[in-house]
Amino acid sequence: MLNFEFSNPTKIIFGKGQIKKIKREIATNHKVLLMYGGGSIKKNGVYAQVMDALSEHQIVEFSGVEPNPSIETLTKAIALVKEEKVDYILAVGGGSVIDGAKFVAAAVPFDGDPWDILAKGAKVRSALPISCILTLPATGTESNGNSVVTKRSTQEKLPFASPLVYPKTAILDPEVTFSLPERQVANGVVDAFVHTMEQYLTYDVNAPVQERFAESLLCTLIQEGPKALSNPTDYDVRANIMWAATMALNGLIGVGVPQDWATHAIGHEITALHGLDHAQTLAIVLPSLMHHKRDTKANKIAQYGRRVWGINDASDDVVIEQAIAKTAEFFETMGVPTKLAGYGIGPEAVDGLIAQLIKHNLTAIGEHKDITPEVARAILDDAAA
Repeated sequence: MLNFEFSNPTKIIFGKGQIKKIKREIATNHKVLLMYGGGSIKKNGVYAQVMDALSEHQIVEFSGVEPNPSIETLTKAIALVKEEKVDYILAVGGGSVIDGAKFVAAAVPFDGDPWDILAKGAKVRSALPISCILTLPATGTESNGNSVVTKRSTQEKLPFASPLVYPKTAILDPEVTFSLPERQVANGVVDAFVHTMEQYLTYDVNAPVQERFAESLLCTLIQEGPKALSNPTDYDVRANIMWAATMALNGLIGVGVPQDWATHAIGHEITALHGLDHAQTLAIVLPSLMHHKRDTKANKIAQYGRRVWGINDASDDVVIEQAIAKTAEFFETMGVPTKLAGYGIGPEAVDGLIAQLIKHNLTAIGEHKDITPEVARAILDDAAA
C-alpha cells in the first residue's frame, strides 16, 4: 500500500427530514448566499424547507447555475457576494451547483483572475465557508475538495482541488431524489460507478480494504441502479445509491492506491466541445479505455470480472472480455449509450478532442502516464465505431 494522508472534514447529515438541521449548522451571524440551479428545488419542496430552516438568517439568493457550471455564470455570483458582503455559501442542488459554490468560495478572496485557479493551477489560499444540501447523488462533491468549471467562451472544462473548499456540512435526504428525471438518475449512477472504477481499476499494491470497499460500491450500484429507474420512490434504493455516490469520491477508497482519471480527462473534453452530460462522456470512454489498456490493467479487470460480475470458471482472457462487455451493457441498461454515435457525434470529432487534450497538456494520463494522444485517439476511434 502506498503512503497517504487522509482527512475528511465534511459533516454528513443523512436521512429523511434532515434538511431542517441546516439551521443549527450555520450560525445566524452569517450572511448566506443561497445558490441553486434552474428552480426545480421550488417544485419539489426543497426550497421551502431550506427557507423555513433559515428563517432567522440573512439570505441572498443566486439561481441559474447550469449543468457543467460556467465561469460566465459564476462570475455574476462572485460579484453578488462581494456587493452584498456575503460570508457563507449554501449550495442546494447537484454536483454542478456545489462545484460552482466551491469555485465562488475560492474566487472571492483570490487575488487575480479567478480562472487562473483552473487554467494555471494557482494556489487557493483562502475560501469562504460552504455547506450543501444534495439533491442529485452523482459526483461525490458534497464531501470532497474537488470542483470542475467550464469556460464556454473558449470551450474549456477544467478542474481544481483544495482542502479549503470541502463543505462544512452536507445534508443528504434520499426522499428529495424521488422526483428526479430518469436521465439524471441514470447519470448519477454511471458517474458514481466510474468514480469508483478510476480508483480501483489500476494495479495491485496490496490494499484489500480499499479494494473490497470499492467492489461493494460497484455491486451496490449495479444492483440498485436499475431499481431506481423502475421504482423511483423506493426509499431504500435511493438511500443506497445516495450513500454509494458519496462514498465513491470522499477520498476513502482512493487512499494508498494508484488512481487513473484518464476517463474523466477525455470525457471533460467531450463535454466542453459537444455539450454532453458528464456521465454520458464517461460511459463512452471507459469501456473503450478498458479494452485498449487491458494488458496493463489485466489483473485488476480479471479480479473485477470475478468479484463484481461473478464471472468464474473461465480463463483470464475470457473474464476480461466479458467484464468489459458487461460494463458497457450496464451503462446501456441504465439508458446511457456507450458510443459517440449514440449522441449523434461522428468519428470526425476525434481530431478536435485530441487537439483539446494536447492544448491542456493531457498528453501522459492514466495510472502509468502512458495514455498519450495516440492512445487516446485509439480509445476515441473505438468509441466512435
